[in-house]
Amino acid sequence: MSEDTIQSAGPRSTHAPQRERIQVVPLAGLPVVAAAVVFVALSIGFNWRWGLVFNHVVGGGLWTGIDLFVGLVIGPILGKLSIPARAEFAARFMPKMVIIMPTVVMMTLATGFQVARQAGNLAASSPNHAWLIVSFCVVGIMAAIALSVLEPANIAVLYEMNKPAPNGERIGRLMKRFIYTAGITGVMQIATLIIMTRLGSR
Repeated sequence: MSEDTIQSAGPRSTHAPQRERIQVVPLAGLPVVAAAVVFVALSIGFNWRWGLVFNHVVGGGLWTGIDLFVGLVIGPILGKLSIPARAEFAARFMPKMVIIMPTVVMMTLATGFQVARQAGNLAASSPNHAWLIVSFCVVGIMAAIALSVLEPANIAVLYEMNKPAPNGERIGRLMKRFIYTAGITGVMQIATLIIMTRLGSR
């Protein structure tokens, strides 16, 4: 190969391709969140029985199913993956959880109170009142865990992933915290299912 040919080829780049920046809050999902918020607000404002029950049942079902699936299915799988594989999974999974979990929790809690009020379960004289109080305690603990542990760990993973040199070990620890906590809330969700089916059958 001639010297002119070598010079025309130019120097080879020694830099690795730049990583795509992770979107902490997926903007494409915000219209869906906005629609859910509007539907919940209208259901409460106009006292739509079907809308209230729909939001409460669908939101609660998704909240329960996601917690159980993440904690009991995804968790053990992630525990056997390498740290780079966990980071790759987190880059695609965690942003979706940022908008999904707050939305389903909002749907469940906001309309659940209205459903209980309509059914008369908030009255101290109601035979379901004690069960409802227990349900409030369990769900309150789960919501507190979600706000204080799950979402902060989720967002911390995404910010770590966006750093120029992400710490793989820290991502692994945060992912474990997220998965284990989701497993705990998943077990608590079973208690909620027992309470809710008990209330619905009385």
